[in-house]
Amino acid sequence: MKDRPRTIQIFLPDGNPRSVRIAEITSRTVHAVEVPRGSFEVAKGRDELRQVGLYFLFGEDESRAKPLVYIGESEDCYTRLLQHHQGKDFWSRAVAVTSKTLRFDKAQVRWLEWHAIREATRIGRFTTKNATAPSEPYITEPVQADLLDSFDTIRVLLGTLGFPLFEEVVQPKREREVFFCRGRGVEGKGLYTEDGLLVLAGSQAAKTVTPSSQGKYPERIRMRLLASGVLSDEDEAFVFQEDHTFDTPSGASDAILGRGSNGWTSWKDEQGRTLDEVKRRPLTADSLAE
Repeated sequence: MKDRPRTIQIFLPDGNPRSVRIAEITSRTVHAVEVPRGSFEVAKGRDELRQVGLYFLFGEDESRAKPLVYIGESEDCYTRLLQHHQGKDFWSRAVAVTSKTLRFDKAQVRWLEWHAIREATRIGRFTTKNATAPSEPYITEPVQADLLDSFDTIRVLLGTLGFPLFEEVVQPKREREVFFCRGRGVEGKGLYTEDGLLVLAGSQAAKTVTPSSQGKYPERIRMRLLASGVLSDEDEAFVFQEDHTFDTPSGASDAILGRGSNGWTSWKDEQGRTLDEVKRRPLTADSLAE
């Protein structure tokens, strides 16, 4: 579904923006309840969680290049999250999605779980922790159409809360939007997006790090990329097997060059203009001219 302007309301039950947050698109019947692992005392009193719903567990693993997610469904989301609080270690924040009108039933959330796992795996922004993918449950075609509409709301709410699990990776509109990072005998290709610097599959990374980078970020991030299968060892260089987003241009160029770098000047377009010249200076000039 094409993105369009939306109004989203976020309610803080205890007034703490780092505690439980309840997000909803004001014209929709689906809401998302974010529960930090340390906020179960606040969460246990929320009726929004004592319902049939879909839930997500989000976490990090220092040995992996991507954040982690586990996707599940339950007839009582609070009870299920409490069980995961006692039984799963990796996660730090959970999001439960339920209906303001109590519309979801067990069959519907099982279908949403199946669809969510499939979409998360396809998009690939997060590593999915589900051991097995469920088979598609049967629901009627009209119900499926309604659930796809609800899923679009779930996508937007998760992204708003800081979990872009179902956001498609941005692709270039024009070839000139591609930037290159060259040095130490390798070449990386990337796009500057709203999420950071997207390094494209097929890009190369130097096989060694400089002495000054040993034990530091360039070496650590490359180890995580290799362990996650994002990078593979091919002949004279490491090669990106899939598109991968770095939060900053410098993080991307550090990983490619195997040394500390300034990504704003290391990334250049076909005309030799730096990322700084193309993306930052025009904005500064426009601001000064106002």
